[in-house]
Amino acid sequence: MNAEVLFTSSVRVAPRIEGLLGEATRSIDCALYRLGNTALAKGLRQATHRGVRVRVVLDRGKVREGLSHRELLKNNSVSCRLSSGRSGGKSKMHHKFAVLDDSIALTGSYNWSEESEEDNYENLVILRESALVDAYIQEFDLLWQQASDSDADAR
Repeated sequence: MNAEVLFTSSVRVAPRIEGLLGEATRSIDCALYRLGNTALAKGLRQATHRGVRVRVVLDRGKVREGLSHRELLKNNSVSCRLSSGRSGGKSKMHHKFAVLDDSIALTGSYNWSEESEEDNYENLVILRESALVDAYIQEFDLLWQQASDSDADAR
């Protein structure tokens, strides 16, 4: 199967993401508007302890809104950069995707937050088609290059 679709109306999505994070062996690259789910943040931290390279680009404005992102990322080895949208400070880096081992892309409306898991109607698409995954790799690389290398701001 090259694609799988999950809806929060019928399944818990976070445990599926946690499982995939736990299976990663080389790299995890995430472009996330929100990172407020402690279990998913823990999964990213655990991956670094297994020797997996983890890089996260977060929305600059969302990080400034609250402490949750900073608390989740503090005191660990997750490389984090901050980004705004294409129009600068008042626009959003609104992506919600991750690439695992350059072979799986996770995407959809699902924010990596408790609200997405518990309250919202959200979706997650798991892609294993190499051409589609490659498109997400290219987008992440662009975001990573353009984002501020400002770990201190995100923590």
